[in-house]
Amino acid sequence: MSRLNAGRRHRVAFTLNGQSVEGEAEPRMLLTDFLRHQIGATGTHVGCEHGVCGACTVSVDGMMTRACLTLAVQIEGCELRTVEGLAPAPGRLSVLQAAFRRHHALQCGFCTAGILMSLDVFLRTNPEPTEAQIRDLLSGHLCRCTGYTPIVRAALEAAAELAPTLLEDRTHHV
Repeated sequence: MSRLNAGRRHRVAFTLNGQSVEGEAEPRMLLTDFLRHQIGATGTHVGCEHGVCGACTVSVDGMMTRACLTLAVQIEGCELRTVEGLAPAPGRLSVLQAAFRRHHALQCGFCTAGILMSLDVFLRTNPEPTEAQIRDLLSGHLCRCTGYTPIVRAALEAAAELAPTLLEDRTHHV
């Protein structure tokens, strides 16, 4: 990354949920603030602002990323996915979102976007996870409402539903 002038805003262009977008950010602007206030993608929540709670988790180039620890200028040219990009079409839920709904895996919903994004990335690379692996992943998220059991059940159900497609995709790309 080139040296940025601290006294001015810089253009940041990237792909957000499959669409090319751009905005302007000061060099020290956090990705959470950029997404919410410059781009209008308010599904990414700001929790602890220290990378501990996981509420701000997004996917940057296919990797789980804490948006509160990432500078907006760092995503120049990247492919970013937020919770708004999980649904396959307006008015429809993804397999993972539908499983959360069926298992009542959310209550207040504040942590849900980050958990969904972490699970989405994780299940793409681990289509047949164990309960222990899911619980380990969830240890990076704070949820004070559900006790995690419904979240784990929803994740396991979604994984079972998604696994055949994900495993088939792997065999075709190898």
